[in-house]
Amino acid sequence: MIIVDRALEERARAGNPIRVGMVGAGFMGRGIALQILRSVPGIRLVAIANRDLAKARRAYEEAGADEIDEVGSEAELEAAAAAGRYAVTDDPLLLAGSSGIEALIEVTGAVENGARVVMAAIEHGKHVILMNAELDGTVGPILNQKAQAAGVVYTNADGDQPGVQLNLFRFVKSIGVQPVLCGNIKGLHDPYRNPTTQEGFAKQWGQNPRMVTSFADGTKISFEQAIVANATGMRVAKRGMHGPTVEGGTHIDESRELFALDELTDGPGIVDYVVGAVPSPGVFVLGTHDDPTQQHYLNLYKMGEGPLYCFYTPWHLCHFEVPITVARAALFGDAAIAPLGGPVVDVVAAAKVDLEAGQTLDSLGGYSTYGLAENVETVAAERLLPLGLAEDCRIVRDLPKDSVLTYDDVEIPEGRLIDRLRAAQDAHFAGPG
Repeated sequence: MIIVDRALEERARAGNPIRVGMVGAGFMGRGIALQILRSVPGIRLVAIANRDLAKARRAYEEAGADEIDEVGSEAELEAAAAAGRYAVTDDPLLLAGSSGIEALIEVTGAVENGARVVMAAIEHGKHVILMNAELDGTVGPILNQKAQAAGVVYTNADGDQPGVQLNLFRFVKSIGVQPVLCGNIKGLHDPYRNPTTQEGFAKQWGQNPRMVTSFADGTKISFEQAIVANATGMRVAKRGMHGPTVEGGTHIDESRELFALDELTDGPGIVDYVVGAVPSPGVFVLGTHDDPTQQHYLNLYKMGEGPLYCFYTPWHLCHFEVPITVARAALFGDAAIAPLGGPVVDVVAAAKVDLEAGQTLDSLGGYSTYGLAENVETVAAERLLPLGLAEDCRIVRDLPKDSVLTYDDVEIPEGRLIDRLRAAQDAHFAGPG
């Protein structure tokens, strides 16, 4: 949104920046802090919460801040803000409840703890900006419904691939082209990767091996495309999506030949991805137009003869664009990407290895499971286990590698908020739509 920069400049001139808190100070959180402090007038990152306070402090220091207070109460947080100092805490609920914070950025990737923070932020009237596809893809529809009831914006982030896809989707619709596929471009897809195989790459870039694994094994893209589906009403054509692999260097324009036209146009369209295409890691939208004159113009503008036209964004810049999402939410009430209503596509758990009775499932991007996108009707009919609920579940029967887990295959831990939210979501959106 081109108007965002001027709106932020006006807030800066008025001495009234958007006051933001952030939960999480890992690789991406540090990037967000750097971007806000160095490059975004009109937003002030008031406080960072992280279990390891040293990491929260590091995020500020790497961004050039040196006046940093450790706080443990709202009074201490307010005092730090009033003195023009930044605050760090190990209590994310402190940020969620603070009256001096307008919007909260959640960037942990944790499902259970993320749910607790987001719920608290909504209850305290704060806009929520997620860089947590796992949480959004599991209970995003019910969280969005609660945010709407509270009069605040719930949104995933611009800059992350789902947000970039929805920007492109909205653009394509705005020029009269009908989107029929929203797609992601991947460089690698191997469902059996694990933190050991990805350790070297993670170390090279200073990232968490489990997060890197979730990208490599297809879990992250499953969540990302589920989020896009829930924001557009699109479906998956098959469990796990098609995900065609092309020869390295193939331009995404050629994706028009990779998908069957009738599959794209018979219904609301699909979400999917391509492996090996360029520009990577961009996104693309395939669309159609039924007006022959407009088709002629599109051909003149080098979009081809149709019937499919390929639009793409050659990059996604993650933390660089998160502040734009904050501004869209706080200044314009606009979500970069949020569910339309009830869930349309879910992410279910599949066995990465043979699983034995009594085994406890580890976290996403780990050694035991990977994610597959599936339409919600199938998930409900087959009682498939959402991957966002799988961590710490106990396997009750032996399961072979690549089995798709069901609720009957596991014992779910007691007392988790994420399970209550999921049950509320299932009940609230029961039936069609």
